[in-house]
Amino acid sequence: MTLNVPISPWSTLASTVVVCAALCAAILGLLLKSGLAWRLATDIPNERSLHVRPTPRVGGWGLVPVAVGATLLLAPSLWLIAIAAVFVAAVSQIDDRRGLPARVRFAAHFLAVLALIVAYPAPAPWWCAAMLAFLMLWLVNLYNFMDGADGLAGGMALFGFGGYACAALFGPHPLYELGWASAAIAGAAIGFLFFNFHPARIFLGDAGSIPLGFLAGALGYWGWCGGAWPIWFPALVFSPFIGDASVTLLRRLARGEKFWQAHREHYYQRMVRLGASHAATALKWYLVMLVGIIIAHWALRCSAALQWGIVVGWAVVLVLMGAAIDARWRSFQSLTRQPEVNADDSQ
Repeated sequence: MTLNVPISPWSTLASTVVVCAALCAAILGLLLKSGLAWRLATDIPNERSLHVRPTPRVGGWGLVPVAVGATLLLAPSLWLIAIAAVFVAAVSQIDDRRGLPARVRFAAHFLAVLALIVAYPAPAPWWCAAMLAFLMLWLVNLYNFMDGADGLAGGMALFGFGGYACAALFGPHPLYELGWASAAIAGAAIGFLFFNFHPARIFLGDAGSIPLGFLAGALGYWGWCGGAWPIWFPALVFSPFIGDASVTLLRRLARGEKFWQAHREHYYQRMVRLGASHAATALKWYLVMLVGIIIAHWALRCSAALQWGIVVGWAVVLVLMGAAIDARWRSFQSLTRQPEVNADDSQ
């Protein structure tokens, strides 16, 4: 006799997160213990860094294999997204080791996004698809821009993909494979944070940050195409980090600077330079992101008009938070008599 016992999505979610966290932590722990982590890629501090000790940049070596393997196993319909993530990770690892021209890196990102758009066309006009492709390219690089303080990018992955998982599994229009894939990435992020939360023993590196950015955009796009959430949902889930990186980018462009080069002008970097610890800065960002995710989940069950009103309202809150940090930074600058941007801070 066969017993048909229903499997709870909550239990599957929990087991997926735990297993992926353990696997990622095991891989990274082995890389550190064997010394291989230092030979794969090492971050050397410079005048633009917030850290002072050389640190291996091998977080992607734990995150990507676990996230991709779990996606292929639990969500086979997302195989193209998984393969594209491996592709951008491989290109980024070369960049971590030897350095690549910006045009080569961006070309790889563009190919990955283009493959996704062509294989899974959006139910929208071509100009809308082009705009979404641009936004996904921006999200690919956002992780790299925001990976500059202990625990920050890893926490972004945990909360952001955790928000995806809960919406895809328990939202008004479930997409279970999307939920399992998102849960796997969130779980892998926990394993990474075990080594990355302050004081960090491992950094994410481009081989970790770029694939995570791609996965955030690709899974957000997949969820919209599949009806799991409206188009605004992924942006609201990752809104604190999108807002920080976007404002910083626009400021650098306005000054004619190369936005893809390293600097210390992000809001989170200014918080650290104003005296907050890496841990305190990360925890504050976690709280802001958690509030945004809760609001996003609540808005899913509201009318369309109210949803967009909530999005605008949250954007105003983030703008006010940024303005408060700017005000403190200007006060700090005037007290220390340092210029807003100097030769040590910009490239």
